[in-house]
Amino acid sequence: MVTFILAIVILAFVFDFINGFHDSANSIATIVGTRVLSPAAAVVWAATFNFAAAFFGGTAVAKAVSSGFVDQAIVDPFVICAGLVGATVWNLITWYYGIPSSSSHALIGGYAGAAIAKAGFGGLLWGTKWIQTLSAIVLSPMMGLFFGFLLMYLVFTLFRRAIPSRIDKFFRRGQLLSSALLSFAHGQNDAQKTMGIIVGLLVASKAHFADQAGWLSFFYLENADRVPYWVEIGAYSAIALGTLFGGWRIVHTMGSRITRLRPVGGFCAETGGAIVILLASRFGIPVSTTHTITGSIVGTGATTRLSAIRWGLAGRIVWAWVITIPASAAVAALTLLALSPFSR
Repeated sequence: MVTFILAIVILAFVFDFINGFHDSANSIATIVGTRVLSPAAAVVWAATFNFAAAFFGGTAVAKAVSSGFVDQAIVDPFVICAGLVGATVWNLITWYYGIPSSSSHALIGGYAGAAIAKAGFGGLLWGTKWIQTLSAIVLSPMMGLFFGFLLMYLVFTLFRRAIPSRIDKFFRRGQLLSSALLSFAHGQNDAQKTMGIIVGLLVASKAHFADQAGWLSFFYLENADRVPYWVEIGAYSAIALGTLFGGWRIVHTMGSRITRLRPVGGFCAETGGAIVILLASRFGIPVSTTHTITGSIVGTGATTRLSAIRWGLAGRIVWAWVITIPASAAVAALTLLALSPFSR
């Protein structure tokens, strides 16, 4: 069992790496689409600020994931393992097809699906965090759209007399800052979700490690009130490394196929998305970076004209959002059933 628990910790960091790999598009698509940075430079830029969030962010989201969705009384290493497998499989499927789905909701859906497979719907904690998270599926893209549209409108108003070439030059520099802010927000919110899953595992593994001395004592916790420092650094490192490898299929979708962006649009989209994500992190809400930045991109494009948005593609993305939680939950439930002979 000890080896199995250590393997799950590694699997959690692998998921976090894939999260960065999958969601790097959210951080770099606009800055690549506007040709402010090359793809290689953009991923290094994004990864740097993903990791920087480790030193300035809190742990409210991690605590919410570890204890706010599933009854801790039914959580064991097999439930955690199945949840991670469900989330990872769905992430890989959507990455392969270039669909910008939510790694956040895949993780929560996988965790919930494994819990339901073990204890039925009574294994879920129907409360504030579920309400906030499910509401955010609708509200985060709407808020991203609002802030993206508002910022773009303000820029048009303030710079209406400026020469277009000067505006472009100014916002090419500004987009470096907005992209950094978005990458910081992405790292802060998304890395914490993996941290929360590992904390849940460490609490569930207490019975297996509590009588151990030495280095093994690092692998259990009495409760979910704190996040060990090694978990924080590991999670932020994994998501930053994943970002370095990028997800080019999704970059193409986000950066150019929804709407064509100029640097001024990229700046407004990234800033609007970052505002929403940072607010969510402040209140411990595991919001989707993908949903938020997609809404923000649509908002900036809509200021030009509604026909600038490829609504058919946007609609297919929305359908991917809708099925992410049930799809990852189904994979996790099947995984737990496959593992059940070993859990006895």
